Amino acid sequence: MASSNNSDFRPNEFVVYPAHGVGQIISIEEQEIAGTKLELFVVSFEKDKMTLRVPTHKASEIGMRSLSSPEVIEKAMTTLKGKARVKRAMWSRRAQEYEQKINSGDLIAIAEVVRDLHRNDDQREQSYSERQLYEAALERLTREVAAVDDGDEVSAAKKVDDVLVSRAA
Repeated sequence: MASSNNSDFRPNEFVVYPAHGVGQIISIEEQEIAGTKLELFVVSFEKDKMTLRVPTHKASEIGMRSLSSPEVIEKAMTTLKGKARVKRAMWSRRAQEYEQKINSGDLIAIAEVVRDLHRNDDQREQSYSERQLYEAALERLTREVAAVDDGDEVSAAKKVDDVLVSRAA
């Protein structure tokens, strides 16, 4: 098997794929597709029971990246502590922007979505679409925090929740 020429990624390494969140590279394989030999990262998303094959030469171009550093995680937590910034635009417009931030793979942008859509118990109910976006962003954030810390999603979820609750106090 040919070794990857521009790869910073290795098998068993956790990576972030913008549209799907945290996954693990299980192997690097060569396949012939339409008569062309391609080297592919095989990325497994255990939670979603999904496997993705990403051409090695396109990985960074499409935004696949290594896990965030602990410093970036801290910055994301600081972002969560901030005051929610909800634009006065139409919901459909805001929803589109939130969706783009979630799928950007940028942890700080995802933290902004969680911050902006988080509701305390005393606040009004979220609409179904707000709740969906909030949960998607929260899940992405929690998975990456867990992967960077030690792989424990329960403690990562508690850490994120504690920050959100402390903001309200």
